[in-house]
Parts: sequence; structure tokens; C-alpha cells
Amino acid sequence: MDGDMTLQKGGATDAPFYLAQGDECALFEVAGANDLPVLLKGPTGCGKTRFVTHMAARLGRPLYTVACHDDLSAADLIGRYLLKGGETVWVDGPLTRAVREGAICYLDEVVEARKDVTVVLHPLTDDRRILPIDRTGEEIEAAPGFMLVASYNPGYQNILKTLKPSTRQRFVAMEFDFPAPDLETRIVSRESGLPEDRARALVRLAGKLRALKGQDIEEGVSTRLVIYAATLINQGMPIERAIEAAMIQPLTDDADIKRGLLDLVTAVFG
Repeated sequence: MDGDMTLQKGGATDAPFYLAQGDECALFEVAGANDLPVLLKGPTGCGKTRFVTHMAARLGRPLYTVACHDDLSAADLIGRYLLKGGETVWVDGPLTRAVREGAICYLDEVVEARKDVTVVLHPLTDDRRILPIDRTGEEIEAAPGFMLVASYNPGYQNILKTLKPSTRQRFVAMEFDFPAPDLETRIVSRESGLPEDRARALVRLAGKLRALKGQDIEEGVSTRLVIYAATLINQGMPIERAIEAAMIQPLTDDADIKRGLLDLVTAVFG
């Protein structure tokens, strides 16, 4: 489990850069102050994880981030008995640690996890705020400050991977999307060091690529990839090569589609 979980500690001065698009920071603060769980919805690479890490640092709370995947089970979150030094000892999982410590537990792409995961979340997302651990017989009451945050990409939902209404309606939901061009230009410039006048063209290209989602490509180019391209350019790599490596190759393996996307790059950059 350790390979799928990270722990962040820090304060407001350690908060990673995040440029708000609206009132999401204020909403998160109010939710946290009132013990409300939060669900973040939006496309891959639009800033959901950066937002959570920013807010955890800003609020001065430890953050346990779990990257959910097909094999992630409730036991991975809660904990299990392990052999240590010839003895069998109980080892808390990241969710249990967060509940005990009053930390934020962030489940990234929660719909990717196994179905038994959502079951253990329910008692933590209502007024009980408890975590029952059947294996030890404990029933842990969430410490002050505990906050459950989950995210998913509705664009990837299918009949096998959805959040049931009974689960969704336990959360305060916040919808994320790619930033408006002016904001995204500022973000790309700030994160990559590339001047805004040069970053603006990359953002314009990203917008055109996103317009092809569901046609030639499954998913639009993320802000993360635009930052990668800008970073390569800022380090002296030729523009066309940087864009191909960071914004075209990650989107598709189809040679014909890649050629079409490269033609679009030529149209934008000349």
C-alpha cells in the first residue's frame, strides 16, 4: 500500500502554488470547518490533486493521498495484521491513520477502487463520523480535523465504474474544469518559467486539442501536459519537438491521428 499512498505535512507557507478559478478555496474551508466530506469532479490533469495539496497546507493539516486502482481494497485503506519480528501486529492503513490523527484523507479517482471501499466510507460521511474495524473490534471516532476528500473523472464513467447516488449524495460536490485561457496561461508560465506571451500559444493549442475529445482522441490535453511542454521549451528544446513529446505523443498511439494533430500544431504555430 505504501507505494500508492503519500503523506504531506506543512503549513500555509508550504502551500503549493494554486490559482483559484472561483470560490473553491472558500467552499473547501467551510466544508472542512464543518466536518463535511468533499467530492471533486473533473477531467484528468485539471488541478484537482494540486488543489487538495494546496488546501491541506493552507489549513495546516496532514494529508494522506491514496491513488486508487483496480486492486485497492478496503483492507488497504483500513489496515491489516502483518508479521513483524516473528509477531503478528496490526498496522493501520492511511484512512485509519487520518481518522486517528484528524488529518485529510484524499482518495484520488475513487471509482477505480474495488466496490468494498465505498462501503467503509459511509459511516465516515454522515453524522456518526466513525470507522468500524471488524478485524480488531474497534470503532474509531474521527478526531477533530478529520476530512474525507474524494475525486473522480465523470468523463471516464461507465456501467462498471460509477459512484452510486447513495454515495455521491453523502458529499459536498465541487466541479472542476480546465482553467480559462488567461488563468491557464498564468499557471503554465508560473509553473514552467516560460514567459506568458510564449505560454499563451501553448494554451491556445491545448484548447483546440480539447475540442477534439470524443472524436479523434479519448481525452483532452491536460494542464499538466501543457506545463511539461512549456518546461521543455523554456529549457531550450525546439517548440515542435517539445509539443510532440509532451502534448501529442501522450494523447494517442495511432499514427494517423498523431499526424493530424501535428498538422494542427503547424496551423497554430506556423
